Amino acid sequence: MQKYADYIKRIEIDALWSGKKHIVWDLSPRVNILSGINGQGKSTIINKVVKGLAQGGEFSSHMLKGVKINVEPEDARWIRYDMIRSLDSSLSQLFIGEEGTLRQVLPVLKDGGGSLLDFQLYQLQRNYLDYQVNIGNRIIDQLQTGNMNAAQLLSQKKTRFQDILDDLFQETGKKIVRTENEIRFSQIGEVLMPYQLSSGEKQMLVILLTVLVEDEQPCVLFMDEPEVSLHIEWQKRLIDLCLELNPHVQIILTTHSPAVIMNGWVDAVTEVSDITLAP
Repeated sequence: MQKYADYIKRIEIDALWSGKKHIVWDLSPRVNILSGINGQGKSTIINKVVKGLAQGGEFSSHMLKGVKINVEPEDARWIRYDMIRSLDSSLSQLFIGEEGTLRQVLPVLKDGGGSLLDFQLYQLQRNYLDYQVNIGNRIIDQLQTGNMNAAQLLSQKKTRFQDILDDLFQETGKKIVRTENEIRFSQIGEVLMPYQLSSGEKQMLVILLTVLVEDEQPCVLFMDEPEVSLHIEWQKRLIDLCLELNPHVQIILTTHSPAVIMNGWVDAVTEVSDITLAP
């Protein structure tokens, strides 16, 4: 049976810049914010860890040379994780590399999307459908045993997710369509697909949907400068909203924005210089 980690306790990277820097970063189970001037290696640190995890399978057997992570519990060999990047880049980047990507991209192009955020949303839509099926099956199980309270609790997280989106998008008059299983929005009588949202709206939707579909399981959410395209008020609420949708998520993010830490997260900030050791 696969044993999954609850969170990452420490990240160690030898020779981050051609032998000139070693990184040792002890992490909190909940929120970890990496800060520093441009060029210090914030994104490089995150990317090196994610690149190893992206190989799939037991993380300890395929981490990049010189990269080590310690987890809790210590004997776990698997980890759930997601990566959120900041830029709404061209979808053409996906055509480089993996076989079969064209078949994945075509449905997005058909619906009018054309960016990496659109492709992420396309994938998340499928995960959202799976999430709803799983929740529905568990609700049925609870109802069959006469446990009405438990059944109602299971549906609350999805409802809260919908309420959050309505609140965030209220100034532009958008509301999530609650009668459909796929995510759609209504605005002044018109139905909008996710790819028709602004870049900031897409970014927020991707982040919150990524957290929701983990279904409150322990997981690690890496975010590289998630504040890009987000309104300052959304930046302030970002971390709290993620933790509300999944209290068991560990957040590891890089940022240049003071707004991201304004809601009580100053103590979660680590400077790159503070975790850099001389070779």
